[in-house]
Amino acid sequence: MTSAAGAPESTPTTPISPRLSVLDLVPVRTGQSSAQAVAASVALAQTADELGYERYWLAEHHNMPAVASTAPPVLIAAIASRTERIRVGSGGVMLPNHAPLIVAEQFAALEAIAPGRIDLGIGRAPGSDPVISALLRQSGSTSEVERFPENITEIQALLQPTGASFSLTSGQEYTVHATPAASSAPTIWLLGSSEYSARLAARLGLPYVFANHFSGEGLAAAMRIYRGEYQPSEGHPTPQSFLTLNASVAPTLEEARARALPQLRMMARLRMGQRLTALETVEQAAAAELDAPDAARASFIAAAESRWLIGTPETARAELAAFAAEHGVDEVMVSAIGGSHANEPIDRTPGREQTLRLLTAAQPDVSRV
Repeated sequence: MTSAAGAPESTPTTPISPRLSVLDLVPVRTGQSSAQAVAASVALAQTADELGYERYWLAEHHNMPAVASTAPPVLIAAIASRTERIRVGSGGVMLPNHAPLIVAEQFAALEAIAPGRIDLGIGRAPGSDPVISALLRQSGSTSEVERFPENITEIQALLQPTGASFSLTSGQEYTVHATPAASSAPTIWLLGSSEYSARLAARLGLPYVFANHFSGEGLAAAMRIYRGEYQPSEGHPTPQSFLTLNASVAPTLEEARARALPQLRMMARLRMGQRLTALETVEQAAAAELDAPDAARASFIAAAESRWLIGTPETARAELAAFAAEHGVDEVMVSAIGGSHANEPIDRTPGREQTLRLLTAAQPDVSRV
């Protein structure tokens, strides 16, 4: 693995062993139903909870055969109710798809279900194609992307016990609460993969996450802007950030690569504008690469492999610590992308569970509760 492009902002003299978290898109593999995919993710979250991972986030994507994470609040509620201590949140809610009040009410309810354990990660991208965006506008209230900064501050106010105050055309003030009697609020994180999101997070004094698992381009610049322009806020006097990273870890490098191949091929199809399918099994991916070699796809896969964390426990932990140290973060959120063999349980994801276990095995500095 090599880190994302750009020189490091600073490199601590001693590599750190970062805290670990999990990003989940609820992958759906060939022959697997949505119910089985969700059951596998619940099992993965319980594994992360037992191993001492810091947080477990669910992404928002729409109309993708290989992704069942379409409704983060619903999945967050399910996982929060089946785990004990791990923080659970969205990575993230794509705000242009939703009305700010609805987002605030959903996450206020989640905070009531699991007080002190809920994160609200918010992104500006739609997480879908233009057709899906149009359907979302038809089926319910959404928000204008141009009002993204104002909508963030509105959600912040709605989630507070004091609520948000709105001026009516009559001149009266009208107070709105996301929940009637809030005693705590979820932590809001701003997500992005651009300088825009870094600057906005800095201006609002919010924690920030760069979506390195999707695109590592611009990582160093975004982190430099966020830290350099950060304006302290009441809840966050100093900048707070972590990074995401795709990971496939196995006892051997050969197995780690084999388990990563289904996800690598799916990402290649996505980037090359090809038809998307359910995630292939390890055997299907290997056979397809042999039967239909493609130079463009092979080039993409090779480039992605160099950025992802693919290897044995020893090499993966060393590279993870170096990656965190290079970019000055003390937490890394891994998207465990280890695929499944055809004969493995349909309602579990052994490859992903193996990645989480091997990343924490013999790593005593991982934060535990």
